Amino acid sequence: MTELVRLSKRMSELGLSSRREADEWIARGWVRVDGKVVDELGSKVLPHQKVTVERQAAAEQSKRVTILINKPVGYVSGQAEDGYTPAVALIKPENRWSEDKLDTVFHPTQLRSLVPAGRLDIDSVGLLVLTQDGRVAKHLIGENTVVEKEYLVRVAYTAGGKLPDHELRRLNHGLSLDGKKLLPAKVSWQNEDQLNFILREGKKRQIRRMCEMVGLKVLGLKRVRIGKVRLGNLPEGQWRYVREDEMF
Repeated sequence: MTELVRLSKRMSELGLSSRREADEWIARGWVRVDGKVVDELGSKVLPHQKVTVERQAAAEQSKRVTILINKPVGYVSGQAEDGYTPAVALIKPENRWSEDKLDTVFHPTQLRSLVPAGRLDIDSVGLLVLTQDGRVAKHLIGENTVVEKEYLVRVAYTAGGKLPDHELRRLNHGLSLDGKKLLPAKVSWQNEDQLNFILREGKKRQIRRMCEMVGLKVLGLKRVRIGKVRLGNLPEGQWRYVREDEMF
């Protein structure tokens, strides 16, 4: 027999919603299985059963915003911690980039359930994505994501002189963190003291730890791209909405 799975999990697998959204829609009676409304949380389905959502769910999802922010040093990506301010605190009308061409009007309800899709540590700057859309979050930070993240990293070689070529090759492929081999990366010199990193994973403080392993000290780290979406000219500490034509 094919195994039963939670309806919310199945909806996430099908790309219909995040699990949190799925539970919300099930409770509202917006989900049908084989044409019948299922409104009991924890319900299970077989993988071959047809799952559909009502129009209200799609309308609700389309109202959910995704925001790009150029995070400054000193702000944490997610929840406030140790007295540090979360980046979401910067999302207010006066910090909206004046060149944001979208006609979306800011409303405080857009801050509700607005979560970071990928983190930047407190000492790092650059592109941070905050979204209310579970599909975006899953695409960027889900277990099987293949979305590239690009960083500019200013470094100093602690042994003096220049990083040997064989150590640069190790940064590209050959390092392990927490007992697990890292996926191949693309690491190259941008200029004499700055490396360009392109990663397809995001372990905690990954770039800083990778650099330490080959004798490099990180002096500055800036994320400039996630998938096809670039930081561009967005000023530090300011934010804008993601446009419909922008795809991660």
